[in-house]
Amino acid sequence: MKTFRDLLIWQKSMNLVTEIYQLTNSFPKEEIYGLSSQIRRCSISIPSNIAEGYGRDGNSDYLRFLNISISSLFEMQTQLEISFNLKYITEYQFSKINGESRELERMLSSFIRRIKDRK
Repeated sequence: MKTFRDLLIWQKSMNLVTEIYQLTNSFPKEEIYGLSSQIRRCSISIPSNIAEGYGRDGNSDYLRFLNISISSLFEMQTQLEISFNLKYITEYQFSKINGESRELERMLSSFIRRIKDRK
C-alpha cells in the first residue's frame, strides 16, 4: 500500500528541511528566535502539509493542504533571499538551496495541477 512517504515531493521536501536546519545552524545567535526559527518553521510546514493532505478524504481537502505547502515554500524562499541579502548565507549556499526549492516548487505546482484535473 502506498503512503505519503512514497511521494517524491514529500521526500524532496524532507531533504530540504534537513538542509535548511544545517544552513541555519550558522546564522547569528540573535536570529535564533527570528529569521532562523521562521525559515525552519516554513520548511517543516512543506512536508507536514503534504502528509496531512494525503491523509484527508477527497481531492478538495488534499488540494487545500498542498496549497498551504506551496505557500510555505514561497515564504521560505523569501526568507532565504533575506538571509542572503543580510549575508547570513553565501552566494553558493543560496544558489544551491534556491535551486532545490525551485525544483520542488515546479514539482508541487505540477502535482497540484494533476489533482485539479482529476476533479
